[in-house]
Amino acid sequence: MKTELCSFCLKSGMLCQKCAAKVKTGEISDLDLRIARQLLLLEEKYPSLQNVCFYKAVDANRTLALIVGHGDVPRLLGYGGKIIKALSEETGKSIRILENGVDDRKFLEDLFMPLSILTINTIWLPDGTTETRVILRRKRGAQLPFDLKALKEIAQSIRKMSLRVEFAD
Repeated sequence: MKTELCSFCLKSGMLCQKCAAKVKTGEISDLDLRIARQLLLLEEKYPSLQNVCFYKAVDANRTLALIVGHGDVPRLLGYGGKIIKALSEETGKSIRILENGVDDRKFLEDLFMPLSILTINTIWLPDGTTETRVILRRKRGAQLPFDLKALKEIAQSIRKMSLRVEFAD
């Protein structure tokens, strides 16, 4: 697995000066460190994780978003979802896998998976700020498969994107 931390630091649990400086400056959080260690442990059981590039983890309420490299989402979702399930059990949170460096539409599609997006609009507010309006399709009366408030928090944290979510049947 590729990450901002060197693999020796992840395996040993002791941080070298370079990695300790990244943690101290806040470039890497304690959560990133914990998730990277978990992924490294899972790498032995699931070899496809060797090619995954892990950037960051964002915690919002009961949801954890993992930001991974371009094209790495299928590698984490593989093995019948066992990797995600193992991470979810370890952290006690539901997991969202998001790709790094993609456009806003792809980011939102990954965020709101498995619901499909009908429309994405930008709303300019009188105070000069913008809001992104997302209209999702869902079946009438069906329960949401995710915590909407947590996903809004994740979008704000990662992309500085203020979301307004609506549903169409």
